[in-house]
Amino acid sequence: MHYGIIAAGEGSRLAQEGVALPKPLVKIQGLPMIGRLIDIFRRNGAESISVIVNDRMPEVAEYLRALAPTLDVPLEMVVKSTPSSMHSFYELSSMLRGKGRFIVTTVDTIFREDDFRKYVEAYSAAGPDVDGMMAVTSFIDDEKPLYVETDGDMGILAFRDTPWEEARYVSGGIYGLSEPAVDVLADCLERGVSRMRNYQRALVASGQRLLAYEMGKIVDVDHAGDIRGAELFLGSGK
Repeated sequence: MHYGIIAAGEGSRLAQEGVALPKPLVKIQGLPMIGRLIDIFRRNGAESISVIVNDRMPEVAEYLRALAPTLDVPLEMVVKSTPSSMHSFYELSSMLRGKGRFIVTTVDTIFREDDFRKYVEAYSAAGPDVDGMMAVTSFIDDEKPLYVETDGDMGILAFRDTPWEEARYVSGGIYGLSEPAVDVLADCLERGVSRMRNYQRALVASGQRLLAYEMGKIVDVDHAGDIRGAELFLGSGK
């Protein structure tokens, strides 16, 4: 499996709340978030890891340049500021094109490795008629969650900004995709589509078959208090 990490955000809320480190280098259980993700990917069959980092946070690029020679898989990096995570994904896409299935996640997405491993196994085993598999969760941690509508077979029907009576899942910020998704992404940029959620809607509109995978609890680190909350989550076993 090939992996990508979107780590180009500025982490402005963390900085405003007194966290001096760039977000990707904030430590969770003693490891920088970006290093933790790389370790998890390596243990879960990584053939390559591609990362985009913000050019206004040179410490992150320096960390990755020092780390790369110690890894047993190729680490590719783009250093560039972008206006959104969708634009960051576009910058990553050139490194992912032609590699078959891949999984991209944002750097502040925190999950248990056992849950992630099962997700990777499910996506790897999915038939050739499956274009992508998105990790979803019933735990709502995001300030503006993206709700995911599914059918009885966990096929994704729509991505919605607001809940409805039967709403069960929200996006977990972990995107299992393949080559056709890169073409849709390029088309979105050409048409001026913005935001990752609108790109996901475009994937559905293009007719791609996307499955949702319920991955258990997933949390984001957006605020200073989330750091301790993530550590408690990972250490609780719940």
